[in-house]
Amino acid sequence: MKKSLVLAMAMALGVTASAYAANPFSDVPAGHWAYDAVNKLAAEGVVDGYPDGTYGGDKLMTRYEMAQIVAKAMAKGANVDKLAAEFADELDSLGVRVANLEKKADNVKITGQIRMSYRDTDVDKHDGKGLSQGRLRTRLFVNGAINEDWTYTGRFENNQYLDDNKGTDDVELNWAYVTGKVGGVKVEAGRQDFTNVGGTVIDTRGDGIKLAYGKDVKVYGWALKGSDDLAQVEAKPAEKIEFEEGLTSDDRVYVAGVSAKMGVVDAAVNYYKVDTEYDQDIYEIAAGWEFMDDLTLKGAWYNGDVSDSNGDDNGWMVGLNYAGAKASKVGSWGAYVNYMDRPWNTVIYPTLASYTSVPETLATDVDGDGYKGIEAGANLTLAKNIVAGVKYYNLDSREGDANTETIWSEVIFTF
Repeated sequence: MKKSLVLAMAMALGVTASAYAANPFSDVPAGHWAYDAVNKLAAEGVVDGYPDGTYGGDKLMTRYEMAQIVAKAMAKGANVDKLAAEFADELDSLGVRVANLEKKADNVKITGQIRMSYRDTDVDKHDGKGLSQGRLRTRLFVNGAINEDWTYTGRFENNQYLDDNKGTDDVELNWAYVTGKVGGVKVEAGRQDFTNVGGTVIDTRGDGIKLAYGKDVKVYGWALKGSDDLAQVEAKPAEKIEFEEGLTSDDRVYVAGVSAKMGVVDAAVNYYKVDTEYDQDIYEIAAGWEFMDDLTLKGAWYNGDVSDSNGDDNGWMVGLNYAGAKASKVGSWGAYVNYMDRPWNTVIYPTLASYTSVPETLATDVDGDGYKGIEAGANLTLAKNIVAGVKYYNLDSREGDANTETIWSEVIFTF
């Protein structure tokens, strides 16, 4: 056994040699460099000598013999994680689970996603000029356990645009938040996504906090501020077509709501308070009914009011959804279709704005007062962790003559 291993094992046990009787090994006399360490290990029953009363410290030992010593030290509560990692296979063969090591190894988990997508948009409002874009998005997710009740989540992202060979070598940290509980209240705090069910009102990133209490009946609230380096195009009321690059660090959004799960019916009522250049209040009532296995009918009503806006206050949507592709299940698939009629007063930054040219195109029609039309899509798991999808949008301005038609296709690889 190496000198360093003897000393390290003895120190890990955290006991003193003076607490024990004289050294039982004749070949390790008092004054020997390993005397104290060997005495500690022998007294704890971690090491045994040979029948002739010798320790045999100069003899070579097999990895299994060393693994037995490590196992005995672990049973005594010694902190020998590095040795346990080195001899993990031998310990496993001996039937010893390295529980603490396994737990620590699970403290940090890194996963990833690569999405290849192509968007083709036909925009009548811009002299029939189409818009197209190929994109390669790479994301790395970092999940770590802080303790039994709190975790950390981070996400790094890079984007490359294939149609014009433009991209960036920059990697952006656009998630960085903690999740835990205070009493019975779930807390998520930091930089994260803020998305209502279906992303029909808001789907954006920001810095803030989410609170939720309950299970089948849940009460929740959000408070978030925009971030200049996370800016996205933001929808504005029709009379205020001065599109900014998303929620800036001066902008605030507050959300309060309650949701309930009642058998095959889900329902939610939400209130959104938007404090930007324009004061905006939005009320949402949404429900879903799974009337057949994996087949859900959903609908929502919205009422919105924006300062200095004469636009329509009421909007609605109805949709039908079937199942959905599961990355772990080859051949699984899903499909959906929605019809919507949405005044600008009832949206902040919906999910569809990331896939189509809304709001940039329809909103340029100042009299358009929002959009209406069809959204449909389907996805299929081609192989384990490989999912292909397609989305189709055909949207008109509610009052004007603008139209935008988009086909979005993608393949997502997860690892």
